Amino acid sequence: MPQIKLTPAQRKAHRADAHHLVPVVHIGGDGLSANVIKEIDAALTAHGLIKIRAMNDDRVERAAWLETLAEQLNAAPIQHIGKLLLLWRPMHEKEKALDEERMRGPRTVKVLKFSKRGGQRPEVKEVKVLGNERLTAGGKIKRAKPRIKSIKKAPGL
Repeated sequence: MPQIKLTPAQRKAHRADAHHLVPVVHIGGDGLSANVIKEIDAALTAHGLIKIRAMNDDRVERAAWLETLAEQLNAAPIQHIGKLLLLWRPMHEKEKALDEERMRGPRTVKVLKFSKRGGQRPEVKEVKVLGNERLTAGGKIKRAKPRIKSIKKAPGL
C-alpha cells in the first residue's frame, strides 16, 4: 500500500492537533515486531492521529521505522522529533442509523425554585426529563404534544 501524501499546511495542522497527545504505543528494544505493528494499526483505526514513542537511540533507524509504518499501514508520516513519531490516517465515518420515530433519551436538568422572600437561597432540584417531555418556564414537566402536520405540505396532494 502506498503511503498518503500531505501538503505542508496539512502536516502543520496535524502537528498542532497532536501537540497535546500522549504516546499510545511504545516501541521497545525488539523494534518493529508484528505485534507492535498490529497495535499501531489498531490505534490508527481508533484515533486517526497517534503519537508513538521509540525506545531506540539510533536516529536513522527511528526514521526508517516511521517510513516502514507509513508504507505498511497506509498512513502519512507527520513528524519525527527526538524519540517521538507521529502518524496520521483518515478515519472512516461511522454510519448512524437514523430513525425518525425515535425520541430523545432522558436527560437530567437542574431546576432553580426561587423563594418569595428576597434573601434566601434558591432551592435546587434535579429533574429527569424524558424524550417526550418538556420543561416549562415555571419548572414543571409537561408531556410534549405530538406535532400536527400541515395538510398543505403533505406530499402528493
